[in-house]
Amino acid sequence: MFNLTAKALACALSLAIAGMAQAAEPIVIKFSHVVAENTPKGQGALLFKKLAEERLPGQVKVEVYANSSLFGDGKEMEALLLGDVQLIAPSLAKFEQYTKQLQVFDLPFLFDDIAAVDRFQQSAAGQGLLKSMESKNITGLAYWHNGMKQLSANKALYEPKDARGLKFRVQASAVLEEQFKAVRANPRKMSFAEVYQGLQTGVVNGAENPWSNIYSQKMHEVQKFITESDHGVLDYMLITNTSFWNGLPAEVRSELEKINVEVAAEVNKQADALNQEAKQSIVDAKSSEIIQLTPEQRGKWRDAMKPVWKKFEGDIGADLIKAAEAANQQ
Repeated sequence: MFNLTAKALACALSLAIAGMAQAAEPIVIKFSHVVAENTPKGQGALLFKKLAEERLPGQVKVEVYANSSLFGDGKEMEALLLGDVQLIAPSLAKFEQYTKQLQVFDLPFLFDDIAAVDRFQQSAAGQGLLKSMESKNITGLAYWHNGMKQLSANKALYEPKDARGLKFRVQASAVLEEQFKAVRANPRKMSFAEVYQGLQTGVVNGAENPWSNIYSQKMHEVQKFITESDHGVLDYMLITNTSFWNGLPAEVRSELEKINVEVAAEVNKQADALNQEAKQSIVDAKSSEIIQLTPEQRGKWRDAMKPVWKKFEGDIGADLIKAAEAANQQ
């Protein structure tokens, strides 16, 4: 009887020790993204890792996978929903199959500048969009700026007619496809990791990106011209798997929420500086000619592309488009 009791106690003690060891294991958060580390998103991911591991020592471990090293453009959302990664920050253009409302961010010439984008994202309408996909097991945590988009091509683009017949790389976005069709160009869907080679080999003739993406991916080396168009925004939404997020211990989730607010503020602050530095580096490289549009030329681009708004008004919602447009007024 004693031997049996001793064995039972030993077994229970062993299980308890194993349970304690298991409980001591940190929560691993895999953060996968597709851009270089010297971009706003890349820097944001590293800052999130730093702050999370500093403030939740032993409780959280963050693994950052940059430059499509774990999952590429086409696979990262599936990986998040399967639980293979816990954090990703896709472009806002990547969500149309989960909610049509986020297409508002792809509408060309909707926002005058990044300050207007910021005002809309922080508004009640913008914040509401973060929760718009929870029924699909996707929770938005924050918006991260990358910047306003510029048009690059192997041909000088001054007016919409200059884009006719050119093949432009686009993200998987119906709005962005229509944007280029509006100027009689040919949109080509292509993952971000393939863009440099696509431009180099002539599979596509042009693309649209913020300065930091153009420079970090060396696109300026294979594009003769870059038109400073500021025609749209390429921002990100930091998202997580809803089940994973809700399953975190309350105190861990609360601290991570605070960290997300700090990281978003820092990313958005650095994004403009990074883009200006990248632009200057491209100027210094002298491999591309940078074209500055006159107000009249920019007006022609806007007039040519604005009909796209009406095409997607039914999906996005007229009130949401109006709220976004109103953000242009300080």
